[in-house]
Amino acid sequence: MHEQPAPPKRSTRKRLTADDWADAALTALAERGLAGVAVEPLAVRLGTTKGSFYWHFANRDALVAAALARWEELSTERIIQDMEAAEPDPAARLGALLRGATATAAEDPLEVRLLAAADHPEVAAALARVTERRVGYLAHLFELLGFPTPEARRRGLLAYTSYVGHAQLAHAVPGSVQDDPAYLATVTAALLRT
Repeated sequence: MHEQPAPPKRSTRKRLTADDWADAALTALAERGLAGVAVEPLAVRLGTTKGSFYWHFANRDALVAAALARWEELSTERIIQDMEAAEPDPAARLGALLRGATATAAEDPLEVRLLAAADHPEVAAALARVTERRVGYLAHLFELLGFPTPEARRRGLLAYTSYVGHAQLAHAVPGSVQDDPAYLATVTAALLRT
């Protein structure tokens, strides 16, 4: 009797996607800034080889572009979609956005690192798109609350700059910005005051 040959062994390692690489690049960016996005250390972190990287990306710039697109999707578009689906009241949506964004900003240095890398053309373009989208969405909420378009835009910008300032201060001077629900309620009330 002849033994049949064993089937070829399949790798038990998960096949990495471009999103896996982009997520790893975002983590490295949050930890060490744009300079931290380097192919070899990312490959080690992901438990793979540089060959996997070149399967998905032509070069590091392509990875940076993919990481920035991933950041836009996860940190702006999905949040807006989730808020739209979960909360019908624009005032409650605004409050939830401020609470969620400030809590995340205090814990995650990614956006502060991106702001610090704003002299990089790809980063600058992504920051411009995200800022416009976020301010535009906030302005939309203020319009839904009855504010005229120019005033809604000003309040949207004020809400966004409050968030950015909060994020910057939380990382520049740890402990200076407390996770205080009363403070955020005061900010929200001030933004809604007519």
